Amino acid sequence: MHRLSDIALTALAPLIWGSTYIVTVTFLPGLDPLLVSFLRAMPAGLLLLLFTRQLPKGIWWPRIFLLGALNFSFFWWMLFTAAYRLPGGVAATVGAVQPLVVVFLARFFVGTPVRAVSILAAVGGALGVGLLILKPGAALDATGVVAGLAGALSMALGTVLTRRWQPPVPLLTFTAWQLTAGGILLLPALFMNLPALAAFTAHNLIGMAYLSVIGAGLTYILWFRGIARLNPNLVAQLGFLSPVTAVALGWLFKNETLSALQWLGIALIFASIVLGQRGLRRGR
Repeated sequence: MHRLSDIALTALAPLIWGSTYIVTVTFLPGLDPLLVSFLRAMPAGLLLLLFTRQLPKGIWWPRIFLLGALNFSFFWWMLFTAAYRLPGGVAATVGAVQPLVVVFLARFFVGTPVRAVSILAAVGGALGVGLLILKPGAALDATGVVAGLAGALSMALGTVLTRRWQPPVPLLTFTAWQLTAGGILLLPALFMNLPALAAFTAHNLIGMAYLSVIGAGLTYILWFRGIARLNPNLVAQLGFLSPVTAVALGWLFKNETLSALQWLGIALIFASIVLGQRGLRRGR
């Protein structure tokens, strides 16, 4: 029962992340991806840090900055670059390789066995994402594709190292450290974009508040909690839920219809997640 609740709480994070694309293009069009990444990380990190009032010590300083770069600074920079340069379906499909990367990185860094069921679930989920949101004739931008792949690799490595490095502090503190470190690494983006920041409208502020407080602070507390409690392969597979949310939002708010192939993609995504978690449970 505890395992199911852990999976459900962890799944909330990618379900909420699925709204990132629609919020970005609706509330924050045309902004520098680095600036959006900074404004998403720093406010949430400082808010949590003020609440926890604890700083890293010793070896945790370089580790936290590396994790902050992988999970936030570099990952979000690549994520927003891909979101601005590619159609949402292409960007999400490229990023869907992340669970497959985690399978092999987890073996190297935390000793998790490479199981056929994990590879099958990762490939099946990626195919499901492709069926769900990749449209015929979708435009490909080389920079956007490279950014999407780099972001997937960054998040995969960040997920595995977060599991390997668990500091003796509460989860809230660990999350605050990483978000703040990620924001610090992105500080140059603030000074390079002061005119754009000065021109922020109430519309922009609403979008940034959502992405920072809900899309970063809350979701990463749940995500890191899941990484600490669950197999990293299973946690990565839950990331396939993000495109499902993205499509559901389009259906709800933009009157988009779902084709038979899209319904098949949704079914394949959920089947892959169930297959992955059952296979890992039997393997354990």
